[in-house]
Amino acid sequence: MLKNPVMFTVEIGTAVMLFVCLWILSGEGSQGSFAYNFTVFLVLFLTLLFANFAEAIAEARGKAQADSLRKTREETPAKLENGQTISSAQLKKGDIFVCEAGDIIATDGEIIEGLATIDESAITGESAPVIREAGGDKSSVTGGTKVLSDKIKVIVTSEPGESFLDKMIALVEGASRQKTPNEIALTILLAGFTLVFIIVTVTLAPFAKYANTPITISAFISLFVCLIPTTIGGLLSAIGIAGMDRALRANVITKSGKAVETAGDIDVLLLDKTGTITIGNRKATSFYPTKGISQEDFIKSAVLSSLADDTPEGKSIVELAGQDVANKLSIEGATLIKFTAETRTSGVVLKDGTNIRKGAQDAAKNISETAGNIYPQDTAQKVIDISSNGGTPLVVIKNNQVQGVIELQDIIKTGMKERFERLRKMGIKTVMVTGDNPLTAKFIAEKAGVDDFIAEAKPEDKMNYIKKEQAEGRLVAMMGDGTNDAPALAQANVGVAMNSGTQAAKEAGNMVDLDNDPTKLIEIVEIGKQLLMTRGTLTTFSIANDVAKYFAIIPALFITAIPALQGLNIMGLHSPESAILSAVIFNAIIIPFLIPLALRGVAYKPIGASALLRRNLFIYGIGGVIIPFIGIKLIDLVVILGIAQLAPNQGKGEIVTVNGKNHHINVAQKFVENKYFWSRPSAVDYNASGSGGSNKGTNNPDYLAEVKIRIDTFLIKNPSVKRNEVPSELVTASGSGLDPNISVQGAKVQAKRIAASRKISEEKVLEVLQKNTEKPLLGMLGTEKINVLQLNIELDKLK
Repeated sequence: MLKNPVMFTVEIGTAVMLFVCLWILSGEGSQGSFAYNFTVFLVLFLTLLFANFAEAIAEARGKAQADSLRKTREETPAKLENGQTISSAQLKKGDIFVCEAGDIIATDGEIIEGLATIDESAITGESAPVIREAGGDKSSVTGGTKVLSDKIKVIVTSEPGESFLDKMIALVEGASRQKTPNEIALTILLAGFTLVFIIVTVTLAPFAKYANTPITISAFISLFVCLIPTTIGGLLSAIGIAGMDRALRANVITKSGKAVETAGDIDVLLLDKTGTITIGNRKATSFYPTKGISQEDFIKSAVLSSLADDTPEGKSIVELAGQDVANKLSIEGATLIKFTAETRTSGVVLKDGTNIRKGAQDAAKNISETAGNIYPQDTAQKVIDISSNGGTPLVVIKNNQVQGVIELQDIIKTGMKERFERLRKMGIKTVMVTGDNPLTAKFIAEKAGVDDFIAEAKPEDKMNYIKKEQAEGRLVAMMGDGTNDAPALAQANVGVAMNSGTQAAKEAGNMVDLDNDPTKLIEIVEIGKQLLMTRGTLTTFSIANDVAKYFAIIPALFITAIPALQGLNIMGLHSPESAILSAVIFNAIIIPFLIPLALRGVAYKPIGASALLRRNLFIYGIGGVIIPFIGIKLIDLVVILGIAQLAPNQGKGEIVTVNGKNHHINVAQKFVENKYFWSRPSAVDYNASGSGGSNKGTNNPDYLAEVKIRIDTFLIKNPSVKRNEVPSELVTASGSGLDPNISVQGAKVQAKRIAASRKISEEKVLEVLQKNTEKPLLGMLGTEKINVLQLNIELDKLK
């Protein structure tokens, strides 16, 4: 609570109310009844419980998931290269261990030798096994997963206690959750509101004293608690935790809540073409030899360059050529040339020195022209034709001479255009990143509906693009899985690494996608938007619902001194005490009602910012004003009805029952001497056996003249009182005709006359008056009153 200024002040207020209750039990009578004050204390205590309950529910969800993850982290045996078996807890970074079919992988690492089918369901929840192999972007393995087939050698990439599972458990348990920038900004705003309302509440004390309207401590604290935005204050932490939880349910591990929130503010989204926008399974569809090169020779060169290529593209080239061709060729003793983002080519140097490469046109052209060869015009044209149709051309060169072009085709995923349109409505610019040439990139970008593209992209191109956008004040998100993606992942505001990717990529990003789904970035952005919307809408609701509390509490505090404030009691609340209590109860119970919304999040719709603002203001702004009016009124009715059922036949003017027998009706006695307090005038001639009402109004001249005479008489008998200070109750009759009580104010204005008549101090009279002031039933039913007969009897006892 110390980190939450709003709830911290509520905590202080609750402690003060407990002190007030103990003070009343010790004999203090100025603070109202014990029942009323203790009820206020209980409601404030419930407010604190509900706020903690919201955060506890959100954290409990994470802890339940952490428990299931912890089961997969149990110590397992690890077999080292030398055959020695040790506990997984003894493994250190750099150690190498061996896993075979049926083994549980002891800790996080990278495969340095071999290939295996691995069951990652314990981590990802996905039942389908995946293939992990050495030497590529799919070499990373996670501790707790199971090897289903084959044999692999793994080098440990994390120190004990710092594995991926350890970090996941710490994150989902909230151990490393830090407040996000927006959350900090909102906390500062709420602290400002709290400080302002402390000042407002404190300054009411001298105003109340000037208005001769004493306000109890419980009323001050209730007013303060209802003024400050306790609803959002109580739900703030739960909203942040729930955002991380929603990401986790989408199988995304976030390294901080800041990453989820930042995703909601993203301006630019960088997406890899292959696997994200397209299916990612590019296949060779055609061979186009250069003029002067036979089809057979070209196919042989293409196959030789691909026999050792274990990428889907390389395998599809061999498949297109046919297994018969592949069986006739051999690369025994050859040197393999792996593809790199820098060279953008791959191939083989045969035993006899023949150098065969395949790759992007610009790379192949550069190799050929550097060697002094002329790049064939027909090949250049074929590259343009393939690119214009959305294909990917791979140029094959043999001993620096162009041999021809292989056409690769990929398919754009269904629904991508609609998803990009949704992002566009959110105000997010989408950028496709591809190694394809500009023509191919342009074709696919237009067909998929992305806003921009980076063609022939190298790792530094991604980094430069991100820096350029950030320099212009935009937030950038990207996804990657390779070591070459690590710098860009680290630079991006939101970097999502694939769980199947390299350790470097996972360390660089601030999120890890357990499903290895390239389209997950779009879902992450929507989760971030939903988090920001939920916080914004609940803040709007919290501030809006304070309006009704003003109309409940402000009139209740000053209605005695300023009767005109009765016009603000538009809810028709029964009494000042019930109004205050109803407002405080509503303030408490609205928190648990909103907990499900805080945890689930506000439904997000990809509409424009202005439309979204209008929608939220209408639903949560207007709704936040209307709902409290209804809620407070209903609570007031329930409170009064409950008290009436608990204490029947307790109203003044009703039959008084003693020992089960009806005795008399409690009505007023008439006093005219200066040494006594006067009661309200009678509407009829005084008759102790009954009373009658009066229907005279201000439009009756006789009635007005009668009231004027009463005022003049009162002023003669009470010369210290000004005409505008004469209480209306002392010069007008009550509806029942004979009212046994007068208000505290109606008694106080007579104190000076009585003191002079009895030759005692005014303080003595006021002391008797205070002792005979009757508090509202249970502290809330009715108002403070004084029985005139009882008061005068007590005066006569003075010596």
